[in-house]
Amino acid sequence: MAFGLVRIAPIDQNPSKAVGVSLPFKANSVFKPTFTTKDAIRNNLINFLLTGPQEKVFNPTFGAGLRKFVFEQMTTLGVTEVENYIASIIQKYFPNIEGVVTIQTSPDYNTVFIRINYSIVNTGMIDTLEINLNNG
Repeated sequence: MAFGLVRIAPIDQNPSKAVGVSLPFKANSVFKPTFTTKDAIRNNLINFLLTGPQEKVFNPTFGAGLRKFVFEQMTTLGVTEVENYIASIIQKYFPNIEGVVTIQTSPDYNTVFIRINYSIVNTGMIDTLEINLNNG
């Protein structure tokens, strides 16, 4: 019986083969490739959360549309509602991720700080994603 077994995604087996694209686009050739599943999932999460519905031309249902929460009234109930919304869309669109969403707000600066601690199912990989949404 093996202890501490960690599954590695098959696409991570070849370190010279890119599996995704890094964000933001600022490399010399515009696209900076990612070479691990962990980095690819992180960038996919960022892309999905920051894209609004109807923003992607040939896929209008893609995107979480989190920017709509920047000017919402962020009471304790509102924060819980946003945390539940993010958790539900992650569960729906990223079933291989289990995570905990926490949100802090800064009403004086119209800013919402989102922190997602997540693990990738059956891999043992864990990561944290922080997104700051503001009115800028």
